[in-house]
Amino acid sequence: MEVDSKADDKAAGPRFVVKKWNAVTFWSWDICTDTCAICRNKLYEPSIEAQANPGLADDAGYSIAWGCCGHVFHLDCISRWLKTRSVCPLCNREWEFAKIEKIAMYNTE
Repeated sequence: MEVDSKADDKAAGPRFVVKKWNAVTFWSWDICTDTCAICRNKLYEPSIEAQANPGLADDAGYSIAWGCCGHVFHLDCISRWLKTRSVCPLCNREWEFAKIEKIAMYNTE
């Protein structure tokens, strides 16, 4: 006579019980790097220009610009670059803005 082991397991109860569970999350940008290739400052910090001149009227130094090519720079860094060239500094593709966002911790709204 063959014994059904599945029936025995159900009768004995669960193999383990979760007594405590802690959820852990990680935050990251939608990018592969965390440094602006133009000013070499961290993208989650203001650009070098914004740090040197904190009283500037515009928020370009506190914003991140994504290109359609996938590369990311501070908005004021790429804006200065685009005054003399119309291509991405890293891949040399024609620059198109995909999106612009404010740096989260410096968002004053």
